[in-house]
Amino acid sequence: MVNKYIMSRPKPNILLTYTNPRTYKSEEVLSADAIYAVFYKDKPINLRTLNSLVSYPGPKYKKVSFSNPGHAFNLADKLNKLFKTEDFSVIELKQGRKISESGTSYKDK
Repeated sequence: MVNKYIMSRPKPNILLTYTNPRTYKSEEVLSADAIYAVFYKDKPINLRTLNSLVSYPGPKYKKVSFSNPGHAFNLADKLNKLFKTEDFSVIELKQGRKISESGTSYKDK
């Protein structure tokens, strides 16, 4: 049975737009409610894939944080099934400490 009440995606709130005059490609900065990250045992993680037989092309790092909670929950579910655990969870990040590229906190300056 087909769901007659499919809701469309809400229209994004556009904060900034830049259109390249040569290619006409546009970049849009959209607001987000939060960032949703996959954690393991309540600690932040990185995730990478690699071929165990050959070193080429090398490891590929995958995203573990998203502006859409659904993507984070899907990844956490996939990892929990893959590793036969319930230790992967989704953490909502709404604020944090702003740092510079050198790692110093703006509060430290």
